[in-house]
Amino acid sequence: MKFGYLGVNTAAGVRPGRLAAELEGRGYESMWMPEHSHIPTDRTTAYPAGGDLPEGYFHMMSPLISLASAATTTTHLTLATGICLALEHDLLDLATMTSTLDVLSDGRLLLGIGAGWNVEELANHRPDLPFRRRYGALVERVEALRTLWCDDPATFAGRWHSVDESWVYPKPVQRPIRIALGMAGSVGMPLAAAHADEWCPIDVEMHGPDGRMSVSAAIEQFRTAVSASGRDPAAVPITIFAMKPPRADIVERYASLGVDRMVFGPHEMTCHDADATLRHLDDLDHLIAPFLG
Repeated sequence: MKFGYLGVNTAAGVRPGRLAAELEGRGYESMWMPEHSHIPTDRTTAYPAGGDLPEGYFHMMSPLISLASAATTTTHLTLATGICLALEHDLLDLATMTSTLDVLSDGRLLLGIGAGWNVEELANHRPDLPFRRRYGALVERVEALRTLWCDDPATFAGRWHSVDESWVYPKPVQRPIRIALGMAGSVGMPLAAAHADEWCPIDVEMHGPDGRMSVSAAIEQFRTAVSASGRDPAAVPITIFAMKPPRADIVERYASLGVDRMVFGPHEMTCHDADATLRHLDDLDHLIAPFLG
């Protein structure tokens, strides 16, 4: 099993290039950067994890620019968004920014994307898109991105996106860039099973038929859904964001379930300085050491 790390990615925290170099040196396979362009002050949408929204959400830098910085200090670390709110970007701008990052990193970008949970945040970007229709729009955006990355010239016509026949450069090293979808709910999971190159749910959002948290039941349900969509479950790797306090038995259990990658994060999504982040990595070293060759 491979390991990744999710940073909070704030301006006052550890710089992305330094964090990436630390992770590569410690044996991590990937670094993941989250995204929230802004948090409206009149937000009424509840934080999915419950309670107050942690301060880190208010201070996140651009994940794509941070990953570009990380590309300059590493040679083989996978550079991933965890996750990019793809519907909050202009389509052509997102296509060219991601392909540019893939070129500059020699094909190391993994684009994790999701539909988002903040009604007011999406409404500021897309007043034309009802929040309840975001999943369909996201699937169409995935199709549009893959078209723009691969076709030459490219054109796209859908319900929510339209591009006249155009030259769209640069083309990424990967054709197309791999996309990970992090949707674990009853609506999102079947879409991820049908359209994602990888699946990257959060463990505390993975549930069994009885509604209780069950990583094993959710993985079984996902693999069944992949098969039902006519795809091979073995060809769709599973990444799990571990939001519970990390323990060796949890790592071993996820590995036994065939999880391809486990992503650790900070103990909570608050602002941390560089020293605190590096101490946290020290605390995690013993968990990944048994899996390093």
